[in-house]
Amino acid sequence: MEIRDAHFPGRAPIDAYGNGGFRFANMSHLGALLCVPSGIYGWHVSDPSQFCEEAFERVFQEQEDIEVLLVGTGMDLCPISPDLKSLFREASILADPMSTGAAIRTFNVLLSEDRAVAAALLPVD
Repeated sequence: MEIRDAHFPGRAPIDAYGNGGFRFANMSHLGALLCVPSGIYGWHVSDPSQFCEEAFERVFQEQEDIEVLLVGTGMDLCPISPDLKSLFREASILADPMSTGAAIRTFNVLLSEDRAVAAALLPVD
């Protein structure tokens, strides 16, 4: 059996969230998600304390196609460190932390408007 990293090759709205996961494109995923222009990926981050440059590597790889990054930090808002915020600013990406629910709602609206949006989403129970 081959185990691969979770990846959906396309952009899709998030249909539901909770119980530690997400539902989108008639699929479900347990754990965190990274939604970027190249697709939706399982994200190996479980807590805002793990936010670092390496955690957002795929975002920086696709920075030319991202203007806004919505960072869903779980049930509660957790700020992004000044160093990480500076890296996003240097990449011309507006990184906006918020609760995961608010990030999903905003992501879906911006996606429907065909905006250059990405989302990094921590799950909620």
